Amino acid sequence: MRRVCTGLRAAAVVLGVVSALSGCQALSGGSGDGTGETREKTAATGAPADPSGYGTVFLGIDECSSFGTTSFTEVPCASERAAARVVARHEGRGSQGPPCPPTTDFVLHISESRPSFDRDEDGDGSVPQGYACMRKLQPPHPGDPGGGGGPRTIVGDCVYGAGRGEVRETACDGNGRHDPEYRVTAAVARKAQCATSTELYVQLGGTRPVGCAVPV
Repeated sequence: MRRVCTGLRAAAVVLGVVSALSGCQALSGGSGDGTGETREKTAATGAPADPSGYGTVFLGIDECSSFGTTSFTEVPCASERAAARVVARHEGRGSQGPPCPPTTDFVLHISESRPSFDRDEDGDGSVPQGYACMRKLQPPHPGDPGGGGGPRTIVGDCVYGAGRGEVRETACDGNGRHDPEYRVTAAVARKAQCATSTELYVQLGGTRPVGCAVPV
């Protein structure tokens, strides 16, 4: 069975912002549960993942993968090659499906394929397109609040100005490529609900689409 699984390393999410001081315009929306924004990141060039035979569903919930550069292999979680665990698994495109959990470290996009032998999720001879939300087995966890990465921006994350009214995530401890300028302290339904100390409104999407950010 040949299943294509391309890896997306944790990278900064580009967000639209409305600045209370500079008057920048919001550039983009998002979909989520109010704690962050879900984004389908640009994948590296994909290569077929090696068939492993573990589990009924390729990279199902609680199964593990190895790390790779352009492809990932499903391995037993007790294996010394195991590097990350699936915390959620959905069919379809990440931009159209349910958001990953807030502290997801990275997302694997699985391309649709038709295996050469009869072993697949539902016995119809194909592996559907989907995506797996991954959590690394060992720290550091870029998806944690302030970690500087992950597919979502959540309360506790830090951002820096990237120009053209945009901000990107960076590590709050200053160990990233860019120094943090603002920290998201709350997610609310309306800008008026942010604290008076708020100087930047970060567009998160969801039912609480406004991220209240203060200087760091």
